[in-house]
Amino acid sequence: MKGVTPRQWGALAVALALAALYLFPLYWMYVSGMKTESEIFRTPPTLVPDDPQFHHLDVFLRRDMARYMANSLIIAAGTTALTLPLGVACAYVLSRYRSLWISIALFLILVLQVLPPSLMAAPLFIMFHQVDLVDTRLAVILALTGKTLPLFIILCRTTFLQVPNELEEAALVDGCSRVGAFWKINLPLARNGILVIGALIFMQSYGEYVYSASLLSSEARQPATVGLADFMGPNINEWVDAMVFSSLYVTPLIVVFVLLQRRIVQGLTAGALK
Repeated sequence: MKGVTPRQWGALAVALALAALYLFPLYWMYVSGMKTESEIFRTPPTLVPDDPQFHHLDVFLRRDMARYMANSLIIAAGTTALTLPLGVACAYVLSRYRSLWISIALFLILVLQVLPPSLMAAPLFIMFHQVDLVDTRLAVILALTGKTLPLFIILCRTTFLQVPNELEEAALVDGCSRVGAFWKINLPLARNGILVIGALIFMQSYGEYVYSASLLSSEARQPATVGLADFMGPNINEWVDAMVFSSLYVTPLIVVFVLLQRRIVQGLTAGALK
């Protein structure tokens, strides 16, 4: 720690304070799941439970949480698997050609990205009802793909722009086809960025609520986000069970993120010529 200036110590202190502020709701969710109903609403609030309660963990069995989480994983994995090949192909083309039509396409993609899911839920419901896809996980996957694909294209295009055209041109001169150059040159160099963007798409799909609540009426097909809403009713709110349910729901995602954090950081910072 020698040679650290006071300014750097100050920056570190500010960063730690912002991180603590950002992570405090997550901590509050976990500790609230170990409190009693009366302690949750105590004034002043307790940062540490007086008498930690763990019997609420049985909400995993009482609410058949395994089924909810399985549906969430199916929807998130299906959306990611559909978004990646479509998004990579489109982002590559948009990164390699310059024209007025490309600029118009990028503008339209940005417009699609800003449309809120609540605005699109009703038209999608009518469309899927006409093709008999309502109350199927496929309908949610298709709807989510339409939402995540523009974001993936915009971010992935930036990744492909970091790959120098000279590398691809050299491969073409050596007799490689355009498709071959894409598979052997562009895709390997953009791999880390694609993996990071894919992880972001997966997390966004894992926590989706609007399309699932609008398109899925059968409880057997609903994801955990819809199941969590069942704890809130007009007459009673099961706050402790809701906090335990939320904690169990997000913990696997946090664990995976922590285990992959090095690769995620590499994908965010690595250049194409690394």
